[in-house]
Amino acid sequence: MAAIAAGKIRTIESPEEMPPGVQLLKDVEFGKGGGRSLTLDLYTPATLKKPVPGLIFIHGGAWKGGNKDMYRPYAARYAQRGYVVASISYRLSSEAPFPAAVEDAKCAVRWMRANAGKYKVDPNHICVLGGSAGGHLAMMVGYSSDRRDLEGTGGHPGVSSRVQAVVNIYGPCDLTVPGIRDGDVVRQFLADKNYDEAPELYGKASPLFHLTRDDPPTLILHGTLDSLVPISQSDELVKRLRQVGVTHTYDRLEGWPHVMDLAEIVFNRCVFFIDKFLAGHMPVPEPVKVESATSID
Repeated sequence: MAAIAAGKIRTIESPEEMPPGVQLLKDVEFGKGGGRSLTLDLYTPATLKKPVPGLIFIHGGAWKGGNKDMYRPYAARYAQRGYVVASISYRLSSEAPFPAAVEDAKCAVRWMRANAGKYKVDPNHICVLGGSAGGHLAMMVGYSSDRRDLEGTGGHPGVSSRVQAVVNIYGPCDLTVPGIRDGDVVRQFLADKNYDEAPELYGKASPLFHLTRDDPPTLILHGTLDSLVPISQSDELVKRLRQVGVTHTYDRLEGWPHVMDLAEIVFNRCVFFIDKFLAGHMPVPEPVKVESATSID
């Protein structure tokens, strides 16, 4: 955003130290992808008396870049509010094309559910959240739980990857439409195959075409000036959610582009909507006592 680059808009900062009452456990292995270790950072409240909902953040970066540190501002905040929060890595498109990233994200859900007792997570209340490519992957996890061919073999077989809520922040839901399917990053994500070569692959990689009535409640946050993922993507998603009868909330924010939540004012707005959404679908059972921060490297 030009205004951010010019210093006219205050941006969010990633905390170097954890806020009071939050423990950070870095680089926890949650599975294998293509034979190598997949890791996540785990943010937990310092004191938990009973299981709480789990949140899994999936970073963006056009499926070819980014890292799990990108969601530290969100993750630290929600751990302080009483959630067990994971921010995950996954195989990027330069290493392995679709469905590798989807398989890795689903493996992270299985890991959290398999380790629910150890980390005091309520295994019946897990939410996936992500922005841009991470929003796409969050929707794929949320809407394709009935697709065994997208589970992968990364670990924790026999454990469900179904989630109970999805937060999509300006992620694409339909990779088959002109303007989306023609992009280099989408083609790279889909094994360098163009749409004319493999239209069924583009459909399989599109969350929109996996939506069914039993899919989880969804929150969508998107700016109308997004030139990378057009607002029409979220407009169409909302139409489909209405058609199949899935509960949803849509904040269609006028006048903001892609990665709008880098701006502090928009970040705070996103947090407001996420707070309200989580309170309605997976609230923390009781307030968490704030104690000293801890970081484990």
